[in-house]
Amino acid sequence: MALPLLMIVLGLIVLVWSADLFVDGAAVISRYLGMPPLLIGMLVIGFGTSAPELAVSALSALQGNPGIALGNAYGSNITNIALILGVAALIKPIAVHSQVLKKELPILLVVTILSLVLIIDGELSKIDAMIELLVFVLVMGWMVRQSFKQQSDILAEEVAEELEELSISKDQALIWLITGLLLLMLSSRVLVWGAVSTAQQLGVSDLVIGLTIVAVGTSLPELASSVIAARKGEDDLAIGNILGSNFFNTLAVVGLAGSIHPMAIPQEIIWRDWPVMALLTASLFVFGYGFKSRQSYISRKEGAVLLVVYGAYTVYLINSSMASV
Repeated sequence: MALPLLMIVLGLIVLVWSADLFVDGAAVISRYLGMPPLLIGMLVIGFGTSAPELAVSALSALQGNPGIALGNAYGSNITNIALILGVAALIKPIAVHSQVLKKELPILLVVTILSLVLIIDGELSKIDAMIELLVFVLVMGWMVRQSFKQQSDILAEEVAEELEELSISKDQALIWLITGLLLLMLSSRVLVWGAVSTAQQLGVSDLVIGLTIVAVGTSLPELASSVIAARKGEDDLAIGNILGSNFFNTLAVVGLAGSIHPMAIPQEIIWRDWPVMALLTASLFVFGYGFKSRQSYISRKEGAVLLVVYGAYTVYLINSSMASV
């Protein structure tokens, strides 16, 4: 048991560090290539922080561990909203000013519903996976178009400020990008091995391990980015990280895993995990989109509610898995 746990810890440490190198390198190179700051924020940073989920889920699918692949993707979405935004909102209430982000919120809700339509038959086939990847490409195309239409969006201003702090050369950024990518692949392999071995020795499903330990670990880049952004008052960047990551997890991560290895969907995902993910996504829509009766922000009280939901969900997962042992 000691060796698998050690591999999980080491894998997570290297995974988080390499993801940070990868994202920073990609962001700086994108700036040198002339990409608008808004596009860098929406695609490079938001999706780049999901590189750990992509690496872990793809490797899990290749090795025939669908529980970790799906649990990592859906568990990371739950973690991103309930844990990460909950913590960020407790530090400082998060206001949503960006018009682009407000347009993304209902799209994310629709994408979440689509994910259920594709798996409700108990299977993620290659056709289902290809549909998710196609929708992902369409959403990316829409984001690119929005970035060129609204370059003056407040999210663009916050991203531009962050990029100014990354004063490294193009060559150094390329080294960071390549090094980060190589270490991502290596650390994800170590992490998956440790997670599968731990699940086998504890007698719990790899789905539960994917939803908890692996999901939290691969979401650490989003946690760091969003908390730092919240402390700096860069509220839209904090939420933008989460939205971009959840789009990527729901469509690209699950789609890639399913295209590599079609998989049966555990019933627990359909009746337990997807409803929690959908409820949290709907709450983010209500909190962040804003209606006539309220401002567009996530208050400290709402952040506390998100954390309570995450805690209750995690405790339920652990108790149910221990009861089945």
